[in-house]
Amino acid sequence: MTDLRTITVLVVDDSALMRNMVGDIVKATPGLKLVGSAKNGLEAIEQVRQLSPDVVTMDIEMPKMDGLQALARLMTDSPVATVMLSAHAKEGAESTLLALELGAVDFVTKPSGSISLDIDKVREELVEKIRMAAGVDLAKLRPGSNQRPPQAALEGKISTGIMRTLAIGSSTGGTRALAEILPKLPREINAALLLVQHMPVGFTKSLAERLDNRSKIRIREAQEGDVLERGLALLAPAGYHMELSPSGDRITLNQDPPRFGVRPSVDVMMESVALYSPAETVGVILTGMGHDGANGVAGMKKRGGHIIAEDRSTCVVYGMPKAAVETGAVDEVLPLDQIPGAIVRACR
Repeated sequence: MTDLRTITVLVVDDSALMRNMVGDIVKATPGLKLVGSAKNGLEAIEQVRQLSPDVVTMDIEMPKMDGLQALARLMTDSPVATVMLSAHAKEGAESTLLALELGAVDFVTKPSGSISLDIDKVREELVEKIRMAAGVDLAKLRPGSNQRPPQAALEGKISTGIMRTLAIGSSTGGTRALAEILPKLPREINAALLLVQHMPVGFTKSLAERLDNRSKIRIREAQEGDVLERGLALLAPAGYHMELSPSGDRITLNQDPPRFGVRPSVDVMMESVALYSPAETVGVILTGMGHDGANGVAGMKKRGGHIIAEDRSTCVVYGMPKAAVETGAVDEVLPLDQIPGAIVRACR
């Protein structure tokens, strides 16, 4: 996929109005071409086979076959880069997270529910994610594509020394990466964990709950004043920056302006960890678009932190890790399946 090639798009939604509105956005955007539309999952599967689009925009709630069922079939039989269109509701959040696990590249939240007459509000985001999706390696999106036997490094004695502060940042593809890493960490890991995953408002609580249900460590959406604890991971709530307090033992939340267009920001979190952590620190940058986290890992490294970045070979989008590596602050560049072991070693 090159920047000069026209990106072909199939729009899937059970609402004729939404198909037309999303289709109009595609048709009005230079470099994108609308090649077809479908009103349910069954039609989508047939259209993908006939038209071979570069990208599919997929609604979730549809008759006959919903978007999740269609996505699962497509990723098995006819893999295609897919951007989901999701509702704000809790049920929509859970379905969207499942879609990401099934192999969707990313998602865009409909501004006002299933029939969003104001879909133009997310025009820029939708176009950006369609363009980004067209360039991903589909092999990395198949369910279980990064699953390998647990690493031996996860076994053995866990340190009971001074608790480390572990900061992890991710964006596009990050929900799947976190689902690969966090369940492999031992309950007794010698670290308090701070997590930033770029997501819209309304999704981080569901993500924390899903990850918690699968992991030995505890994971929850952060709240103002939460105290750092060994084996507890605090996920920054969407719409809030999360920082380590000057006391170094708890987190604070704020709605200061977005940093480089994102809030929460990995940089904001990691810079505070570099400044205020009373113990040794470990920073991890996972798959994601852009360069959030690059300044943060540089700051952590200057103060003695150990930095890990995900290798290009397993990244859905090699943006954030690439920017981190280019700072010269990264100690280890590893494929996803080797990162849990590296984290445990660094936290001993």
